[in-house]
Amino acid sequence: MSTTDTGIAAAERAPLEPPQLKLYHSIREVSEMTAVKPFVLRFWESEFPQLRPKTTRGGRRQYRVDDIKLLLLIKKLLYTDGYTIDGARRRLREIKDKELPQMELPFANPRRTAAVSRAVAELRDLVRFIDHGN
Repeated sequence: MSTTDTGIAAAERAPLEPPQLKLYHSIREVSEMTAVKPFVLRFWESEFPQLRPKTTRGGRRQYRVDDIKLLLLIKKLLYTDGYTIDGARRRLREIKDKELPQMELPFANPRRTAAVSRAVAELRDLVRFIDHGN
């Protein structure tokens, strides 16, 4: 990035950069990725109970990819969709209520599961054959 790039230009390119490269991101990095000022991010933490980044002993925030996704959703609700803070908070609750808990998710196709089981059994047989052949 050249020295003539502004923070806004860097933030516009940020969504193209995969945030999964690191497990945790600093508030500065997240601010650049989301094009939201750090003080706004801290304010949103106080307004949205779902947003709880990990903090170090020194109090530094460490955002995970899920935190960043939530921030982008909050930003969309507030800035694009025109929700108020209360409205966005309610909308996030509605979205969460509609999600199925992991235990209720439908399992994969039984044929695929059987095929995977057969492949695992074949691999185990192959390992046994190699181990006994030496």
